[in-house]
Amino acid sequence: MTRITGVHHASLLVRDTEISLNFYRDLLGLSVDSKRPDLGYPGAWLQAGNQQIHLLELPNPDPLEGRPEHGGRDRHIALAVPDLGQIIERLTRAGVHYSVSRSGRKALFCRDPDSNALEFVEQD
Repeated sequence: MTRITGVHHASLLVRDTEISLNFYRDLLGLSVDSKRPDLGYPGAWLQAGNQQIHLLELPNPDPLEGRPEHGGRDRHIALAVPDLGQIIERLTRAGVHYSVSRSGRKALFCRDPDSNALEFVEQD
């Protein structure tokens, strides 16, 4: 059997790469990987530690409205952060709604401009 050693990247559908970069790069501080080849559609590869988030500017077959308010009840990407307080400050300053994890962990959920759910988990 093949051994899986980790998650290399997660892909998210976005309607406008520049708007998404304002969120992921400028607000959250992820860096853009300039090695993304021309794939025939706009997008970006973002570094999240040793993993990546791939933004794909393609038509989204999923509804953007009617998603669960709490991102923990929807498919989501969980990102590790050393200090949840810094994320809270950035989201609050930008007027991005978030909710705390209902698991009791130091974690919160928010949505990006395309309603993709993100979880931020505080880890040392």
